[in-house]
Amino acid sequence: MLRSSAIVSLAAAVGTVLGSCASLAADLPRAYTKAPPVDQAPPSWSGCYLGGNVGAGWDKTHSDGTGFASEVFVPPFDYGSSSGSAVIGGGQIGCDYQFASNWIIGIQVKADFGKITSSNAVAPFPGITASYQLKNTEEVTARLGYAVAPAVLAYVKGGVAWANAGASALALPVLAENASFTRTGYTVGGGLEWKFAPGWSVFGEYNYLDFGTKSTNLYATGLIPAFGTAGALADTISLRLRSQEALVGVNYRFD
Repeated sequence: MLRSSAIVSLAAAVGTVLGSCASLAADLPRAYTKAPPVDQAPPSWSGCYLGGNVGAGWDKTHSDGTGFASEVFVPPFDYGSSSGSAVIGGGQIGCDYQFASNWIIGIQVKADFGKITSSNAVAPFPGITASYQLKNTEEVTARLGYAVAPAVLAYVKGGVAWANAGASALALPVLAENASFTRTGYTVGGGLEWKFAPGWSVFGEYNYLDFGTKSTNLYATGLIPAFGTAGALADTISLRLRSQEALVGVNYRFD
């Protein structure tokens, strides 16, 4: 009888202890199990974009005088070469398509503004200075790129370029003749673009633009009688015009 009573008492004590442990465990904070991460698809370069750019532009010219008024120079006079630089900036719009995993093709329209001025002394005519202005350029290019990383694109580009430019001659230092003209040429270049946030990318690129060698007429201002009356044909030159650009920019992508 005593043994039975002891067993019953021990069982009751054990039950009390277990009940207390269970109650205590229920009051403890539950461990949080983090959901497994969801795999995100790599960023795609397919889509269209709009953006702006800023950088440096350089021009280089060489001209030969082929005639003055009705006089033809045989052989042409070497009027010399010039080069200049300036800050330029503008904008671009385009579309890309990603294919074959990492390859991207696209088309872009870009315009940049900022007057680049260069000048040189005209050796055959002491006291005369030739001056040139590259006012703005426009480009339509195709580009081919490769995603060296999901968010990093290396690319090359090329296409048609247009330039709005001017030429003038100063005589001690009065403006004697001038002209404004447009040129059509080609451009090639390349760069890197990085998607740093959803919908946004930054890029850096270099472009070379060549507008060839073409004949250009300059007209008298009437301020120097030896160059003729205002509006009269004064000078005819053969002018070669080239330009370079180093740009950085940002694009907003509608992808």
